[in-house]
Amino acid sequence: MECVFGLVGNGFSIVAADTSAVNSILLHKNNEDKIMLLDSHKLVAASGEPGDRVQFTEYVQKNVSLYKFRNGIPLTTSAAANFTRGELATALRKNPYSVNILMAGYDNESGASLYYIDYIATLHKVDKGAFGYGSYFSLSTMDRHYRSDMSVEEAIELVDKCILEIRSRLVVAPPNFVIKIVDKEGARDYAWRQSVQDVTTAAV
Repeated sequence: MECVFGLVGNGFSIVAADTSAVNSILLHKNNEDKIMLLDSHKLVAASGEPGDRVQFTEYVQKNVSLYKFRNGIPLTTSAAANFTRGELATALRKNPYSVNILMAGYDNESGASLYYIDYIATLHKVDKGAFGYGSYFSLSTMDRHYRSDMSVEEAIELVDKCILEIRSRLVVAPPNFVIKIVDKEGARDYAWRQSVQDVTTAAV
């Protein structure tokens, strides 16, 4: 029951993801961070099979770092999104990855942006997007309340509305979420929304 969503505001992008590590009917932990820092001004929020999600996002991260190391300049968010799309398209014809990605970034020339990339290598630049079962509720909530000129406080309020809607309407809703933001100051953690804490059980 994964939930990943994001939006673009006035000079920033925000992405949020659930933090549940699930296999079949088993919940392994509640603090899995599914939003990776690509570089100082890019974030990748991913959903999908855990192995594919971790392996592919790390592969993209290392290649983005390699490009900067070789050329002395970082990839733009658009270039990183197109590279990611190209790798998914190549893998689609060999050994496809089951991973969906929202890539958020900030560039000095073009400002904040958000890219939607799904497992069959579809790429779109969007103002708001979502993956997973939570997308049924987060997309409708964002359609109702989203504005392109939102401040950070207004965007966080909208993210909280989406989380509340997911928790109240999804039959097996993830309890915890992580929220990250990227703007001209860089990419960073913004907040964790927790309703369940991991508890260490004593050995029997």
